[in-house]
Amino acid sequence: MSPSEAHTETSDTVETVETEAGTARITWRPAAAARFVLAVGHGAGGGIEARDLQALAGELPARGVTVALVEQPWRVAGKKVAPAPKTLDVGWRGIWPVLTKPGLPVIAGGRSAGARVACRTARELGAVAVLALSFPLHPPGNPEKSRAAELLGAGVPTLVVQGGNDPFGKPDEFPPGEHELVEVPYGDHGFVVPKRAPLGQDEAVAVITGRVGEWVASLG
Repeated sequence: MSPSEAHTETSDTVETVETEAGTARITWRPAAAARFVLAVGHGAGGGIEARDLQALAGELPARGVTVALVEQPWRVAGKKVAPAPKTLDVGWRGIWPVLTKPGLPVIAGGRSAGARVACRTARELGAVAVLALSFPLHPPGNPEKSRAAELLGAGVPTLVVQGGNDPFGKPDEFPPGEHELVEVPYGDHGFVVPKRAPLGQDEAVAVITGRVGEWVASLG
């Protein structure tokens, strides 16, 4: 089944894509009357089962956004360690032509390492915007090793959604720039909130889906 056919389905469609980095996989969650495709990649420590990615795939189609959950070749191959950033970019570039086949504007997105990939390649690939979930601004405990240049260099409208207690970069550590930043209070790198927090886990997830939905609507 082609992506354009998947785009009109009411259930998930899984598609494999051959790239120069290996076989990638796209799980399409289509919207009935889509205005955008949101392509989101996973991080270096997990896959598309991540809480935030699944929540967005569950909520955004009702808001006119087809969600494409992208699994990098290393993950499809069953490897436990992500390759170098350059190889991740190669895999992302390889799936991009498939993402554009529905004929809709594509928002590049991802969590953690996937957010870095989206930022690094957005302008080159023609993404209309970037969604950066849990952007790893620096390695934990090493703020001097900043990756801010990747975020600031995205070159398109960018929304950062960051946990308030993310060890890879708390919201107040981010430099000023053209991006918007939404804080998920008390959230860690996976947007998990402590049981003692005044904000429950479902409420934290609702912050993500609600604010992302509003931001996408603002793109036109």
